[in-house]
Amino acid sequence: MDTSKIVGEKIKSLRTDKSISIDELSERSGLAVEQIERIENNIDIPSLAPLIKIARVLGVRLGTFLDDQEEVGPVVCRKKEASDAISFSNNAIHSRKHMEYHSLSKSKADRHMEPFIIDVIPSQDTDFVLSSHEGEEFIMVLEGVMEISYGKSTYLLEEGDSIYYDSIVPHHVHAYEGQGAKILAVIYTPV
Repeated sequence: MDTSKIVGEKIKSLRTDKSISIDELSERSGLAVEQIERIENNIDIPSLAPLIKIARVLGVRLGTFLDDQEEVGPVVCRKKEASDAISFSNNAIHSRKHMEYHSLSKSKADRHMEPFIIDVIPSQDTDFVLSSHEGEEFIMVLEGVMEISYGKSTYLLEEGDSIYYDSIVPHHVHAYEGQGAKILAVIYTPV
């Protein structure tokens, strides 16, 4: 299955199974009807913030959109298994893809954290839109330099540096000065 289409299809399927209309999902999530339609039809690749809002309305974890399985015990993810990627938007006006997420836990059922290795694609975008959602995030830079806009502050993180923050504060994560980078990110969202 094309991983770029998993998210929209799963949202539409879950919404239909729960008898929730697009209008109701829009009202309860605070997202525009058009935005939800574009996500469900795989026209737009959303950032994590709207996905988390949709997940809360549907009563599922974020990972449900990323190919959940039913393993209740420990899950080992081998390096070669983390090669499948799904991309999310960075909310920049001219960019649909700026990060490729490699899930490290997609086969773990009932998880509360979402660990990813993320390849940050070089981009010249500078019109970043900060977003917020419930939960917490941990980021460790594996390669390159990352810039994290967090509230009114900006943090530069080099290889080996990490940051842990509350996601409710408006934030944006991107590579410094348009360069590529690789990070380990763990996202926690309460259900």
